[in-house]
Amino acid sequence: MKMRNQSLILYLSLLLVITGCGVKKSLEDRPDISSYNATIPERIKYNDSTFVAGNSFLIKNKYAQWELYVEGDPLEIGLLTGSLTQELLQKQERVFLKKVEELVPSKGKQKFLQKFLSWYNRKLYKHIDEEYKTEIYGVSQYASDEFNNIAPPYLRSLYLHGAHDIGHALKDLMLVGCSSFAVWDEKSEDGNLLIARNFDFYAGDAFAEDKIIAFVNPDTGYKFMSVTWGGMVGVVSGMNNQGLTVTINAGKSSIPLVAKTPISLVTREILQYASTIEEAIEIAKRREVFVSEAIFIGSAKDGKAAIIEVSPNDFGVYDVENTSQLICSNHFQSETFADDKKNAKWIKESHSQYRFDRMDELLTEEKKVNPTEAVAILRNKDGLNNTPLGFGNEKALNQLLAHHGIVFQPKDLKVWVSSNPYQLGTFVAYDLNEIFNENHVFSGNSISEEKNSIEEDPFLHTKKYKSYETYRILEREVESLMEHNQTVSQKKLQALITKNPNYWKAHFLVGKYYYQQKKFKQALTAFQNAKKKVITTVPDEENLDQLIRKTKRKL
Repeated sequence: MKMRNQSLILYLSLLLVITGCGVKKSLEDRPDISSYNATIPERIKYNDSTFVAGNSFLIKNKYAQWELYVEGDPLEIGLLTGSLTQELLQKQERVFLKKVEELVPSKGKQKFLQKFLSWYNRKLYKHIDEEYKTEIYGVSQYASDEFNNIAPPYLRSLYLHGAHDIGHALKDLMLVGCSSFAVWDEKSEDGNLLIARNFDFYAGDAFAEDKIIAFVNPDTGYKFMSVTWGGMVGVVSGMNNQGLTVTINAGKSSIPLVAKTPISLVTREILQYASTIEEAIEIAKRREVFVSEAIFIGSAKDGKAAIIEVSPNDFGVYDVENTSQLICSNHFQSETFADDKKNAKWIKESHSQYRFDRMDELLTEEKKVNPTEAVAILRNKDGLNNTPLGFGNEKALNQLLAHHGIVFQPKDLKVWVSSNPYQLGTFVAYDLNEIFNENHVFSGNSISEEKNSIEEDPFLHTKKYKSYETYRILEREVESLMEHNQTVSQKKLQALITKNPNYWKAHFLVGKYYYQQKKFKQALTAFQNAKKKVITTVPDEENLDQLIRKTKRKL
């Protein structure tokens, strides 16, 4: 899947979700907040990186990660989160919506899509729990007025929580192509459960600039942490103070004709109210979803991990026996989906099985895994048998586009979260025992454990990394020029290959440009060079083979 197409689909989805709520909605959309106290402490700004409101606070650590602590009932948590993170919230919304205007300039197309999504989203609010609607309402009070012409802040915030699901539903794409694994007993260094995952969600470079590591102390349920961004109350990666972890990996299956519960709010409920795998399963069973997702659950109480596989029409659980590891990429493994044709096709044609096999290979090489070794696996950029894939290949565990990487030690309530860029920066350590200690007082400093953090990847300081960053920019530039039938200089074409020589797509783009220019001899050479590399998916390879045949006929 191409990075540019991922961004386009995501931003289209955001446009559709948001403009879909631009029509008049009934008051049922809004939560009843009459029983809550809507007064919160005033936010005090100490500097550009430190904000405090009562016992809650937001601070930026030395690794440019935002650390948020909030407590209270759903409305208080929402209001405090919105107040403390308002600049981040408004920036994130502006990034999304300005990009929408850039990608979909046609007002006519926007209007058509708006009508479709207003129908698609018509029952979404009925599938979101009042508690989370209340929290979202609180956050939305600090949203910008800049986009009120699209929809009121609360409705924008509510429907943005379904952006991933809508993007998945419209194009049946996996914008979250993640890789996760867990080890325990004889496979982990201390014998206890250890979980690691990459959240390979790409929504543009600006999206990942302001990661928030949120620590939430709710009036009901368990205290928990999650990695998030401005305006998001759902959970994509998190752990509660019972040692239960939740992460999500997108899957393949059928799609309904109406929006239901956003998957990130299902996982939020699990994180807040479950302490065991069985409790997580019971919560997931109660919720109707509208995309297919693997919910990776780790449990300190159970001493192992399991995968809850949900789709609009089916529900399965994958639990391993007689082994001490569990691996998850982007296909389903339970008996429930054994005969699912879409899932079988996805296993055969996508990069999911390849990444699964690579995780298995690397875990086999490690007799016992500790957090540092888990991070090394998440950062691995090579293919099976250490084959060079080129940088940015989605067959790699480290696709160099991750929003974050994360490692959990549930029994000890310890977590490591990567700092930018991708999962290459320092994995910053946090101890939930200390952070959620009743006697904990905010000191004005980072709440991370500096001494236990895992160092940045040395790859960051290599010529190869700099070349890849140059390649990323160049790839988008060349694709844009080709899309508009503009000339690409020989210097740029040569740089595409020299900056990322092992990546099939670099050669493919050069060949495609020459083909457009009717320079078929040069095109064939480039296509044949691409063919020698590890190609990401079966459809990509079939497309390349077709172009090779067509080029030969032209010659």
